[in-house]
Amino acid sequence: MSGSGQLESADPRRWAVAPGWRPLVDAFFASPAGAKLIGFLADRLAAGAVIFPPQPLRALELTPPEAVRAVILGQDPYHGRGQAEGLAFSVAPGVRLPPSLRNIFKEIQRDLKTPPPPFPTPGGSLVAWAKQGVLLLNTCLTVEEAQPASHAGRGWEVLTDAVIRHVASGPQPVVFMLWGAHAQSKRALIDTARHKLLMANHPSPLSALRPPTPFIGCGHFGQAGIWPDGGWADSPG
Repeated sequence: MSGSGQLESADPRRWAVAPGWRPLVDAFFASPAGAKLIGFLADRLAAGAVIFPPQPLRALELTPPEAVRAVILGQDPYHGRGQAEGLAFSVAPGVRLPPSLRNIFKEIQRDLKTPPPPFPTPGGSLVAWAKQGVLLLNTCLTVEEAQPASHAGRGWEVLTDAVIRHVASGPQPVVFMLWGAHAQSKRALIDTARHKLLMANHPSPLSALRPPTPFIGCGHFGQAGIWPDGGWADSPG
């Protein structure tokens, strides 16, 4: 990752992805939607915008398509300096836990009797999950400092929808965890006859305890069956 903690280039060739994702990613950036997105990012960088994260495709670098066992779908990266590390809901080690991530750990502790990870390392970093088959995907992959959803509708959704379709069309059954209305709007991309679909409210404090399906108490981690004792039953793949 970039040492600056922010995006330094709008050249997608500098954004690492696992080989299995390469054809899909290259096809996107060769498309009109991909070219328009890159032009937008280049213009914003030239204007001095501070954009996070430094590696927008990090989820696709750490979790190859053939290793995906679960998908957790977020909306866009954290917009605070030093937070976003290219994985949905995850923050860099040592960074104070955002409220949604605190609720995720709270639900894991309630559901699996597993204590939160030690702070500062790994703290709120979910890199270990990503390396073991949990695709931590935001639907929009960049954001400007202190401006949530500032890059929504600029083209990232075309790529991330293609990623969801690719996973959903793969040979292995996958657990899709869709939290909140935004994530649940993607359910049409998923064949629910082949995959396990778990839906609840978003883990943010505004909705985690509210009906119709409170996040706290949803039991998704136990139902997913891939977090035994807070770890993994076996290696993905």
